[in-house]
Amino acid sequence: MTASSQFEVIRDPVWNNIRVDARALAVLDSQPLQRLRYVRQLGHAFLVYPGATHSRFEHALGTYHLARRTLALLGERGELAALDSNEPLLVQLAALLHDVGHYPFSHALEEAGLPSHERLAANRIRGTTVAKLLDESGIADVSERIVDLITGSSDSPLQGLVSGSLDLDKIEYLTRDAQMCGVPYGNVDVDRLLHSITLVPTDRGAHTVAVHEKGVTALESLLFAKYQMYRNVYWHHAVRSATVMFKRLVRQVIAQGDLTEEWIAQSTDEALMERLNASRHTELALRLRNRQLYKRMLDISAAELPARAGAWIARDPPLAERVEDGMAQELGLDPGELLLDFPVKDEMLAVDLPVLTRQGDVEHLNAHGGPDRIGLHRVSDALHASARRLRVFVARPVAVDRRAILGLVECSATDVAAALDRGGVLGSVTT
Repeated sequence: MTASSQFEVIRDPVWNNIRVDARALAVLDSQPLQRLRYVRQLGHAFLVYPGATHSRFEHALGTYHLARRTLALLGERGELAALDSNEPLLVQLAALLHDVGHYPFSHALEEAGLPSHERLAANRIRGTTVAKLLDESGIADVSERIVDLITGSSDSPLQGLVSGSLDLDKIEYLTRDAQMCGVPYGNVDVDRLLHSITLVPTDRGAHTVAVHEKGVTALESLLFAKYQMYRNVYWHHAVRSATVMFKRLVRQVIAQGDLTEEWIAQSTDEALMERLNASRHTELALRLRNRQLYKRMLDISAAELPARAGAWIARDPPLAERVEDGMAQELGLDPGELLLDFPVKDEMLAVDLPVLTRQGDVEHLNAHGGPDRIGLHRVSDALHASARRLRVFVARPVAVDRRAILGLVECSATDVAAALDRGGVLGSVTT
């Protein structure tokens, strides 16, 4: 039996039957990919949506499946004929490996200041058992080419399938997350989108991923589904309470030397929680385990704030932590009993790709405009602000002055740090 004829079929609740071919199967059975079975896709969302226990492993399989489907459609239309014959396999393997560097509990630890999962993915692929398996493909520089696809730095015409406005990762996770959470918000017209993906020439004579005009409405549904999932699932107030508690807990154990970033990056959800429960910060760990989450004392829409207000909360975890403890002291709470949350996803509705019109022309769709048929770029900032909330979570009920908090978050990081140096936060910062 030849390698090309070897495959397995895996049953999946979202895509039904997923065929995994020989090269991908060898990578799938490697330890770095198998670890993803024990890393939840949605972090602490299962504390709100009990069905949200699906893993990064399932998502990786689904993304690989969508890559195979899309490449098959492009191949049927002859659009791959002019490309390097290795490109389709590279894209499939990149789709399978794109989350191999993910931390336990989704994106929380990147928010806490740890290196990005894309950077870790590169380290997991280079010079490891995965690299040796990839080398068996016979493709020159295979590991580096896959890393470039994952990090979005490849010059491959198919780069947009792995990382871009219409990448298959987004289509997969929105569909899977919505189904597993039991919500209707992530509905995407997947078949229409996949059939609308095409390749168009660039100014430099190469090709790039685009969407046909007939798929623009389906693209709009994808972007709006993303907004709804952030507003109702990913940034649900209880999910965010658990997330900020977890971030503070992990930062504490790292600062105390109980765990290292390197160990955490190789860990799984349960292995990490076991170590956290055994650390010197058991109260936060036990509260998470028993779903005794901090409560909202303040909840303000980003639409009520200046565009750049509070950027330091998400961008500067050490400063945010100092502010939290300063506020806690002023309000009679212990350090760690007050936590701020103001998540950011600037690229939530970002779109930057060509559109092939029915007349055969290529128009570019981006944040500044594009074909008249799509309007989300005109309201993307408003939708982002609508989904985003500034929240103050506390372990014990206290009175929180709304005006003082607004004054604080409307200040720059420099002014906030200066106020901390003067010994106060809430009463010493003015807009």
